[in-house]
Amino acid sequence: MNQHSAKRTAETVTATIPHLTQPQTRYLTVSNQKGGVGKTTTTVNLAAALAAAGYQVLVIDIDPQGNASTALGIDHHAGIDSVYDVLINDLPLESVILPCPDIDNLLVAPATIDLAGAEVELVALVAREQRMNRAVAAYEKYRAEEGLPRLDFVFIDCPPSLGLLTVNAFVAAREVLIPIQCEYYALEGLSQLLNNIQMIQKHLNSELVVSTILLTMYDGRTNLAAQVAEEVREHFPEQVLHSVIPRSVRVSEAPSYQQSVITYDASSTGALAYLAAAEEIAAKTSV
Repeated sequence: MNQHSAKRTAETVTATIPHLTQPQTRYLTVSNQKGGVGKTTTTVNLAAALAAAGYQVLVIDIDPQGNASTALGIDHHAGIDSVYDVLINDLPLESVILPCPDIDNLLVAPATIDLAGAEVELVALVAREQRMNRAVAAYEKYRAEEGLPRLDFVFIDCPPSLGLLTVNAFVAAREVLIPIQCEYYALEGLSQLLNNIQMIQKHLNSELVVSTILLTMYDGRTNLAAQVAEEVREHFPEQVLHSVIPRSVRVSEAPSYQQSVITYDASSTGALAYLAAAEEIAAKTSV
């Protein structure tokens, strides 16, 4: 699919998402220290769905693997200016941000492998937990001064750990979005994540809330998936979205083509599920 037809298809499908005015920029950190839960996939596809629906969206890739950057078609080889330079070298965020080639209104601050060493380098820096927050605040001011439209959503894609990179994301955000896979041990490690969030709330960012939980990798053919979904909804009745993300070949294939599933196959079950989840998130105009 060429770039023009990808944009047209994505915009056609996302036309069903109502464009609700967000009273202020929504900053969401997508986090779960358990790997393989669909964290980056969720970041990329929610951001793509919302941007294609007309929202102004920024994705900040703070994971050294740079998978979100790859999936959104952004070059992130070693040596290019990236989130690493923002955190370690005080480079302004606007100098590393690039537009997603497939979707209008979608910007990306890419990650490079240099971020792998940032955990150690951050330890020696002043205000080490606040560096992303300050960079984001400066970028918001820059956009206002340049007459650029206010961002509606900022998604920060975290590494599967609870180190200083993730702490920076928590301090910069107002909301935490937690993807949970509908599999055995789904809630494993979640209590530690919630404890860490409480520590951030107490010491660094009192405004942070767990606003959204998204059930991923749902297989409706199994009793286990239904049981896990029921258990998570029981624990977090207010936060869990009604939409669930099914296991989907299309969702898995899309990153290898450097695309979100929204542009890769907008009519697939995976894309439609992420569109429904994006619509729910957009409807949460206050948290």
